[in-house]
Parts: sequence; C-alpha cells; structure tokens
Amino acid sequence: MVRLDAPFGVAYGSDLHAVRDLAVEVAGRTHRVLASPKPVCHVTGFGDSAVNMLLRFWIEDPADGVTNIKGAVLLGLWDAFNERQIEIPYPQREVRIRDPSPLAMSRAREAERAND
Repeated sequence: MVRLDAPFGVAYGSDLHAVRDLAVEVAGRTHRVLASPKPVCHVTGFGDSAVNMLLRFWIEDPADGVTNIKGAVLLGLWDAFNERQIEIPYPQREVRIRDPSPLAMSRAREAERAND
C-alpha cells in the first residue's frame, strides 16, 4: 500500500468542515482509492491567499501509476468544488504608490494604460 497526499487550498470564506467532508467523499469514490484506511482531510495552515488543506488517501497498485490517480482525485475535487461554488483562490496583490512625485505618477498612468 502507498499513501498519497494531495494538497489544495480554498478561500477563507469556505465552510472548512463541509470542504473536508466533500474531499473525503470525492477521494472515496475515485477508482483505485482504498476504502481502508479511509481517506482523511486536514487543515494544514492559513496561507496568504488560501486555507491550506491536505487530502490523504491510500492505493495498493502504485505500479499502475501514482500521478494519474492523484490527478483523478484533484480533478474530482475541482468538479465537486465547482458544483458547490467552493472557491480555489489565487494570489492577488495590491500595488500602492507611495511616492507622489510627478515622475512616479506618470509611470503609474503609463502602466495603467498598458494594461487596458
């Protein structure tokens, strides 16, 4: 038997208890994932953009591939999260210009125009 870990993150507004239950359910219904030991899901940390989580599950046939089963579980999570509108966040940064000099303001306007 081989234990596999599938880390993922969800938005801070998510119901973490529901996310854990859903992740375990998704892993449990994925072909090749063993029912015993049962899959588990843990909150592992509070990141900059997401609540970090880890889905842990077991397989008994690593010769048939490890990345493919991990990918199948993650794809199942993707589908389940989309169905239930659970957000997988991505980093967003806010840029503040602290130098109000004319040169800095001119560069900021040029950058803004380039992004339009």
